[in-house]
Amino acid sequence: MMLDETVVVVTGGAGLLGRVFVRDIVQHGGIAVVADIDVAAAAKFVSELPERYADRAYAMQLDITDTGSVAGLISAAFERFGRIDSVVNNAYPRNSNYGRKLENVTYEDFCQNLSLHLGGYFLVAQQFGLFFRSQQKGNIINMASIYGVMAPRFEIYSGTQMTMPVEYAAIKSAVIHLTRYFAQYFKNDHIRVNSLSPGGVLDQQPESFLRNYRAFCNSKGMLEGKDISSVLLFLLSDASKYLTGQNLVVDDGFSI
Repeated sequence: MMLDETVVVVTGGAGLLGRVFVRDIVQHGGIAVVADIDVAAAAKFVSELPERYADRAYAMQLDITDTGSVAGLISAAFERFGRIDSVVNNAYPRNSNYGRKLENVTYEDFCQNLSLHLGGYFLVAQQFGLFFRSQQKGNIINMASIYGVMAPRFEIYSGTQMTMPVEYAAIKSAVIHLTRYFAQYFKNDHIRVNSLSPGGVLDQQPESFLRNYRAFCNSKGMLEGKDISSVLLFLLSDASKYLTGQNLVVDDGFSI
């Protein structure tokens, strides 16, 4: 099995991508900690997994913006499993005003959303990095985005209520450089740090948007979770054991 008994913490594990990641982790022999601020949703998701995976997925509460919560999860997971091999920094915290067009974004909302999302990713990477240093082994994977490496294509949102939030661009570009920083900082501690930058993910978007987006792609257009998860499995496995400080783009050619 690709992830033979590998213990992986997935933050935001009860979310759209998190659920796909967890399913693939357990299907490939890993043990998944479904870490989510909504522990009830995480527990429900775990209970709905096929019975053969009942002892391979565990729901735990996690607020990535709270130091005590992150430290508590690390302690609880270590106590249960005796080690933690990897963490997938995947949660997506944001306030109720997130997603407005540029002219409607207030300074306060911009700062709060950067603090929640980017600050939360920093906190998870920091606390797990220090734990991995003491363990002398670890793997951190940060979920970034193509909009961390390219300017938005605003024209694809024409005729919809959608936009590409300015906060998202700032956050995800910073996540990519934070990845390089942490990879360099922990380079001599047997810790790998990489980021994964997916293109758009299908989530009931309007057909006009899907058509506009697909025009910039190679064949598929918007991705499904499994298209991203396959690359995540590579980053979690020993197949990528000499890869660190890198950002892998998976977008069906949208960014070229």
